[in-house]
Amino acid sequence: MSKKLSIMSTIFLFSITITFIDAFVHPDYFVKIPIKILFFLALPMLFFIKNRDVFGEFKKMFVLRKDGILKAFLLGIGIYAVIVGGYLLTRSTIDFSNVSASLTEGMGITAQNFIYVSLYISLMNSLLEEFFFRGFGFMTLKKYTSRTIAYIFSSVLFAVYHIGMLVDMFDLWVLLLLLAGLIAGGCIFNFLNETNDSIYPSWFTHMFANFAINTVGFILFGLL
Repeated sequence: MSKKLSIMSTIFLFSITITFIDAFVHPDYFVKIPIKILFFLALPMLFFIKNRDVFGEFKKMFVLRKDGILKAFLLGIGIYAVIVGGYLLTRSTIDFSNVSASLTEGMGITAQNFIYVSLYISLMNSLLEEFFFRGFGFMTLKKYTSRTIAYIFSSVLFAVYHIGMLVDMFDLWVLLLLLAGLIAGGCIFNFLNETNDSIYPSWFTHMFANFAINTVGFILFGLL
């Protein structure tokens, strides 16, 4: 199997699998955490272990460049403001009541454990997703296919990966809008990493986006 096909099939199969699990199995979130950690880390590492000639690409992802982090910090603040502000402006027209109910009934997330879930999502899960979708699914894939294909493939599959979790929370038109936002966000994250040749800028920005989403979650759970 070619390196390009190996990367693309791994990203595709994992994203589709998680979508179906979230949509139909509805596992407790705390059960899903170790499974996601295993696959987010194990699948890319198997590729790099098998292809030791490109192991340098793995190490390059984790080079810290201060200039890129500063730009990501400023962008992250802007994204935080847009997401929280967007919620405050649309909560009278968009029904968000299904969100907290879906989190509780489908994933076992409640007001009592949400603080722990939010910390994991913001700090750990965001890093794992950036390593998998941007580091492996974009930066590494781009070495074996065109830049355009790498951009589109990684961003679309990043959105697909979220469908199972979001499908029970929103009406179809809101879901489609969110998926378009996730694809656009994936492209922005790809650009940040491409510019800095590291996954840290997108992780930092992703972290702030999750901070914003979790702020909305705290409001919906009546904690703020």
